Amino acid sequence: MGERVPSNDRSRDPGSQSATAGDLIERVARGDQAAFAGLYDQFAGSVLGVITRVVRNPAYAEEVSQEVMLEAWQKAPRYAVARGSVQSWVLTIAHRRAVDRVRSEQAAQERDQREHVLAEQPFDEVTEAIVNRLERERVQHCLSSLTELQRESVTMAYYSGHTYREVAELLHTPLGTVKTRLRDGLIRLRDCLGVGR
Repeated sequence: MGERVPSNDRSRDPGSQSATAGDLIERVARGDQAAFAGLYDQFAGSVLGVITRVVRNPAYAEEVSQEVMLEAWQKAPRYAVARGSVQSWVLTIAHRRAVDRVRSEQAAQERDQREHVLAEQPFDEVTEAIVNRLERERVQHCLSSLTELQRESVTMAYYSGHTYREVAELLHTPLGTVKTRLRDGLIRLRDCLGVGR
């Protein structure tokens, strides 16, 4: 592990074209900057190619390529031959990083578009939409506080548009009972919603 490499052994020279990726990654894992330069020379072009095909923006591709090579330097000690060749390991990092960048850019564009749409709407429309949503939530909460029979009657009469008589027929319940349920239910809804206070 700590063995010195003879200066005349060109196969272990990080600048040599004959130095294998496996040799280089072992040395990079030990913090050898010269070995990293050799690894960079071997894979930078392939990394940029993979990223450019995914990202399609040359400036972003170069930026992501630098991030990939930095990650290879940082994670070299974790590289394991069992997971595949050094090339496939580095290119997998490149592909993952490129996909992450595309997703990040898409999310940012979608967020910008949503904000743009909201900014173009008159303030009153935005406010009204928010108020309506909050009102619906309040009404749903208050409806859930009614008994099942009251809720059923109120929903049929006021949300489904049935007359009191139709509600009575649909529920097979006397009209007087339905009217009582509706009256009691509406009183509880009014109190819950704070109407008329």
